[in-house]
Amino acid sequence: MVADSDTNLRTASLAIERNAAYLHQFVHRGTPKVLAEDDREALAEHLGCSPDLLKHGRGFGRRARPNPKPTPARASPYAAPRGYSAVPEIDVRASAGPGAWNDEFEEAADSWLFADPLIRHEFRARPEDLRMITVDGDSMEPAISSGDRILIDVSLKVPVPPGIFVIWDGMGLVAKRIEHVPNSDPPRVVLKSFNPEYDSYERLAEEIRIVGRAVWASRRL
Repeated sequence: MVADSDTNLRTASLAIERNAAYLHQFVHRGTPKVLAEDDREALAEHLGCSPDLLKHGRGFGRRARPNPKPTPARASPYAAPRGYSAVPEIDVRASAGPGAWNDEFEEAADSWLFADPLIRHEFRARPEDLRMITVDGDSMEPAISSGDRILIDVSLKVPVPPGIFVIWDGMGLVAKRIEHVPNSDPPRVVLKSFNPEYDSYERLAEEIRIVGRAVWASRRL
């Protein structure tokens, strides 16, 4: 349906007030498995069609052409050789976008290859839980500088033990050291910057949108 119109998945995602990668992930990765009714109605309005045409299992995607010519199989952009896993790099600015964080990323064109033993034993993570993010800002200097890349584990969202996490601060994705306040009820956390020019501050744990824990960093010398 999208392929037959003058729009594309990114434009359509933004038109229904979703992250720019929302429909790309739905079509190519099956996330979410089914479009919510309000999303279907908004998308139908954008496409100028009936919402019934967008129900699960009907017509979303490319329309089959008669007598298609066979084409050679294309490798996934994140294909990796045996013994390695490809970790996608995230377009931080595009993933943040306007509005509230909705746990969705927009992947950049690049990916990083890591040896599976490194992921398993050093990062203690699963490949599917890892994302590479470029740091924008100097609040974590000298430990992490603007332009450095950090690898985050999106399955780790509880700041115990303390560590460096990527969070949504209401405007974008930023890195902070987060420490749990012992015996606080309701639970509270302290968010710290390594750069002394930035103040630390305390928040209720439920107010913090943790995206993932940093497990590795890369820096250009």
